[in-house]
Amino acid sequence: MVPIHDENPVYITPWVTRALIVANIIFFIVELGLEPEQLEDFFYTWAFVPCQLTNSCSVAISASPFPEWITLITSQFLHGSFAHIIGNMLYLAIFGNNVEDCLGHFKFLIFYIVCGMLAALTQGFFAPDSAIPTLGASGAIAGVLGAYILRFPRAKITLLPFLLIPIPMRLPAIFFLGFWFLTQLMNGVASLNVDAVMGSEPGGIAYWAHAGGFVFGAILGPLLGLFSSRQSR
Repeated sequence: MVPIHDENPVYITPWVTRALIVANIIFFIVELGLEPEQLEDFFYTWAFVPCQLTNSCSVAISASPFPEWITLITSQFLHGSFAHIIGNMLYLAIFGNNVEDCLGHFKFLIFYIVCGMLAALTQGFFAPDSAIPTLGASGAIAGVLGAYILRFPRAKITLLPFLLIPIPMRLPAIFFLGFWFLTQLMNGVASLNVDAVMGSEPGGIAYWAHAGGFVFGAILGPLLGLFSSRQSR
């Protein structure tokens, strides 16, 4: 099911959420202009490669001119396909504005970046020897979802099912996002005994980054004032 709208008013202009979406789109346009070999070098330079951080790579990889920890940030703005970026930006647009409304612009930006970094580190913890670039805003957005489900568990989410007759349906956030988190967690656990593929998960999906980002978002959100906003008052 694809979320297309949430019934949750916003009382500020979500400038940071919009800026993050624009930045992700700009980086993706840059990727589209690169030749395959250039794109591979680009990913190994700016995406997060777990074995480069742990100095445990078993294959020769071009060394990045920058410290590997920087890729914990830059990897959040890279995407591997149109479906990848469209899905991520859709989730960010729907859920990010409300969390930004609660935290404020600056704290939301810090929250987003830190959640993305911790999500990547979670993925690296379960696949420290992976030489495959890990990229995407999914981990940071998972943090947004973790904060959202705490702050707005009863907010109605309009979903479009993948059925022969796609009829929109409405579910409380706690059911939709809770189910999303459980699927990421179960797939992550199921992948522990599976060989690494594109970031340690079969099919190229970094389930542990999603699960980790969600948990860290649920922890960091309240610490940064998720429940002390104007909406709460």
